[in-house]
Amino acid sequence: MALPATMRRFEIALADSDRELYETIELRVAQHPSESERYLVCRVIARLLEHAEGIDFSKLGVSDDVEPALVQKNLRSEWLAWIEIGAPSPDRLHKATKIAPRVAIYAWKTPDDLAAAIVERKVHRADTIELFAIDPAFLDAVAATLDRVNRWDLAVTGGTLYLTIKEALHETIVRRVPITT
Repeated sequence: MALPATMRRFEIALADSDRELYETIELRVAQHPSESERYLVCRVIARLLEHAEGIDFSKLGVSDDVEPALVQKNLRSEWLAWIEIGAPSPDRLHKATKIAPRVAIYAWKTPDDLAAAIVERKVHRADTIELFAIDPAFLDAVAATLDRVNRWDLAVTGGTLYLTIKEALHETIVRRVPITT
Protein backbone atom coordinates (compact mmCIF):
# COMPACT_ATOMS: atom_id res chain seq x y z
CA MET A 1 0.00 0.00 0.00
CA ALA A 2 1.30 3.46 -0.93
CA LEU A 3 2.13 5.91 1.81
CA PRO A 4 -0.14 8.96 2.00
CA ALA A 5 1.08 12.52 1.53
CA THR A 6 1.78 14.61 4.63
CA MET A 7 -0.36 17.74 4.73
CA ARG A 8 1.51 20.81 5.96
CA ARG A 9 -0.01 24.21 6.66
CA PHE A 10 1.96 27.42 6.30
CA GLU A 11 0.94 30.81 7.67
CA ILE A 12 3.37 33.31 6.23
CA ALA A 13 3.74 37.03 6.73
CA LEU A 14 5.43 38.08 3.49
CA ALA A 15 7.19 41.44 3.27
CA ASP A 16 8.81 41.59 -0.16
CA SER A 17 10.22 45.10 -0.44
CA ASP A 18 11.80 44.24 -3.81
CA ARG A 19 8.29 43.93 -5.29
CA GLU A 20 6.47 46.16 -2.78
CA LEU A 21 4.33 43.20 -1.75
CA TYR A 22 3.10 42.87 1.83
CA GLU A 23 0.62 40.07 2.50
CA THR A 24 -0.30 37.27 4.82
CA ILE A 25 -0.40 34.03 2.87
CA GLU A 26 -1.88 30.72 3.97
CA LEU A 27 -0.83 27.59 2.13
CA ARG A 28 -1.81 23.96 2.43
CA VAL A 29 0.96 21.87 0.93
CA ALA A 30 0.89 18.12 0.38
CA GLN A 31 4.32 16.58 0.85
CA HIS A 32 4.60 13.47 -1.30
CA PRO A 33 6.23 10.50 0.52
CA SER A 34 9.15 10.58 -1.93
CA GLU A 35 9.63 14.37 -1.59
CA SER A 36 12.55 15.50 0.55
CA GLU A 37 12.10 18.26 3.10
CA ARG A 38 14.70 20.30 1.18
CA TYR A 39 12.61 20.09 -2.00
CA LEU A 40 9.43 20.98 -0.10
CA VAL A 41 11.03 24.04 1.51
CA CYS A 42 12.39 25.18 -1.86
CA ARG A 43 8.93 24.71 -3.39
CA VAL A 44 7.32 26.87 -0.68
CA ILE A 45 10.05 29.53 -0.87
CA ALA A 46 9.72 29.67 -4.67
CA ARG A 47 5.94 29.96 -4.31
CA LEU A 48 6.42 32.96 -2.02
CA LEU A 49 9.03 34.62 -4.24
CA GLU A 50 6.74 34.14 -7.24
CA HIS A 51 3.56 35.17 -5.39
CA ALA A 52 1.16 36.75 -7.88
CA GLU A 53 -2.32 36.26 -9.24
CA GLY A 54 -2.76 32.86 -10.87
CA ILE A 55 0.24 31.17 -9.21
CA ASP A 56 -0.33 27.73 -7.69
CA PHE A 57 1.26 24.37 -7.05
CA SER A 58 0.75 21.88 -9.88
CA LYS A 59 -2.35 19.73 -9.52
CA LEU A 60 -0.54 16.39 -9.27
CA GLY A 61 2.33 17.66 -7.13
CA VAL A 62 5.87 16.34 -7.41
CA SER A 63 4.72 13.22 -9.25
CA ASP A 64 3.41 15.36 -12.12
CA ASP A 65 5.50 14.73 -15.22
CA VAL A 66 3.38 17.06 -17.37
CA GLU A 67 3.39 20.31 -15.39
CA PRO A 68 6.14 21.95 -13.31
CA ALA A 69 6.12 22.29 -9.52
CA LEU A 70 4.53 25.75 -9.81
CA VAL A 71 2.26 27.05 -12.53
CA GLN A 72 0.96 30.50 -13.26
CA LYS A 73 -2.00 30.84 -15.58
CA ASN A 74 -4.46 33.60 -16.29
CA LEU A 75 -8.24 33.31 -15.95
CA ARG A 76 -8.45 31.83 -19.47
CA SER A 77 -6.01 29.05 -18.40
CA GLU A 78 -3.27 30.46 -20.62
CA TRP A 79 0.27 29.94 -19.42
CA LEU A 80 2.01 32.92 -17.82
CA ALA A 81 4.90 31.12 -16.11
CA TRP A 82 6.40 27.63 -15.82
CA ILE A 83 8.39 27.38 -12.57
CA GLU A 84 10.60 24.38 -11.81
CA ILE A 85 12.29 23.31 -8.58
CA GLY A 86 15.62 21.47 -8.45
CA ALA A 87 17.38 20.39 -11.62
CA PRO A 88 14.95 19.77 -14.50
CA SER A 89 16.34 18.26 -17.68
CA PRO A 90 17.22 20.57 -20.57
CA ASP A 91 14.68 18.66 -22.69
CA ARG A 92 11.92 19.48 -20.19
CA LEU A 93 12.98 23.14 -20.23
CA HIS A 94 13.00 23.13 -24.03
CA LYS A 95 9.36 22.02 -23.91
CA ALA A 96 8.56 24.60 -21.20
CA THR A 97 9.91 27.53 -23.21
CA LYS A 98 7.62 26.59 -26.08
CA ILE A 99 4.57 26.48 -23.79
CA ALA A 100 5.03 29.40 -21.40
CA PRO A 101 6.24 32.96 -22.03
CA ARG A 102 8.25 32.86 -18.79
CA VAL A 103 10.30 29.95 -17.39
CA ALA A 104 12.03 30.08 -14.01
CA ILE A 105 14.02 27.53 -12.02
CA TYR A 106 14.88 27.50 -8.32
CA ALA A 107 17.88 25.20 -7.87
CA TRP A 108 20.33 24.31 -5.13
CA LYS A 109 22.45 21.52 -6.62
CA THR A 110 25.04 22.69 -9.16
CA PRO A 111 22.97 25.48 -10.77
CA ASP A 112 26.01 26.58 -12.80
CA ASP A 113 26.19 23.08 -14.34
CA LEU A 114 22.48 23.29 -15.14
CA ALA A 115 23.04 26.62 -16.91
CA ALA A 116 25.86 25.07 -18.96
CA ALA A 117 23.68 22.06 -19.86
CA ILE A 118 20.89 24.38 -21.03
CA VAL A 119 23.32 26.15 -23.35
CA GLU A 120 24.94 22.90 -24.54
CA ARG A 121 21.57 21.33 -25.44
CA LYS A 122 20.53 24.53 -27.27
CA VAL A 123 17.30 24.90 -25.31
CA HIS A 124 14.73 27.07 -27.10
CA ARG A 125 14.83 30.67 -25.79
CA ALA A 126 17.55 29.67 -23.29
CA ASP A 127 18.53 33.30 -22.75
CA THR A 128 15.04 34.05 -21.36
CA ILE A 129 15.11 31.31 -18.70
CA GLU A 130 15.53 32.68 -15.18
CA LEU A 131 17.72 30.45 -13.02
CA PHE A 132 17.97 31.17 -9.30
CA ALA A 133 20.35 29.44 -6.88
CA ILE A 134 19.36 28.92 -3.25
CA ASP A 135 21.90 27.77 -0.67
CA PRO A 136 21.23 24.11 0.27
CA ALA A 137 22.40 24.77 3.85
CA PHE A 138 19.63 27.39 4.19
CA LEU A 139 17.04 24.94 2.84
CA ASP A 140 18.24 22.22 5.22
CA ALA A 141 18.16 24.55 8.23
CA VAL A 142 14.59 25.57 7.43
CA ALA A 143 13.63 21.94 6.72
CA ALA A 144 14.77 21.00 10.23
CA THR A 145 12.03 23.28 11.63
CA LEU A 146 9.15 21.79 9.61
CA ASP A 147 6.01 20.80 11.44
CA ARG A 148 2.40 20.13 10.42
CA VAL A 149 1.60 23.81 11.08
CA ASN A 150 4.33 26.32 10.24
CA ARG A 151 4.36 30.04 10.97
CA TRP A 152 6.92 32.05 9.04
CA ASP A 153 7.83 35.71 8.69
CA LEU A 154 9.64 36.20 5.38
CA ALA A 155 11.25 39.52 4.49
CA VAL A 156 12.82 39.91 1.04
CA THR A 157 15.06 42.86 0.31
CA GLY A 158 17.78 43.24 -2.31
CA GLY A 159 17.58 39.55 -3.20
CA THR A 160 18.28 38.53 0.40
CA LEU A 161 15.79 36.38 2.30
CA TYR A 162 15.29 36.88 6.02
CA LEU A 163 13.11 34.05 7.30
CA THR A 164 12.07 34.06 10.94
CA ILE A 165 10.71 30.82 12.38
CA LYS A 166 10.01 30.61 16.13
CA GLU A 167 12.27 33.61 16.77
CA ALA A 168 15.20 32.03 14.91
CA LEU A 169 16.46 33.95 11.87
CA HIS A 170 17.53 32.09 8.72
CA GLU A 171 19.18 34.21 6.06
CA THR A 172 20.34 33.61 2.50
CA ILE A 173 20.90 35.33 -0.81
CA VAL A 174 19.00 34.17 -3.87
CA ARG A 175 21.62 34.31 -6.60
CA ARG A 176 20.67 34.79 -10.26
CA VAL A 177 22.67 32.39 -12.43
CA PRO A 178 23.26 33.72 -15.94
CA ILE A 179 22.48 31.51 -18.92
CA THR A 180 24.63 32.94 -21.67
CA THR A 181 24.25 31.51 -25.14
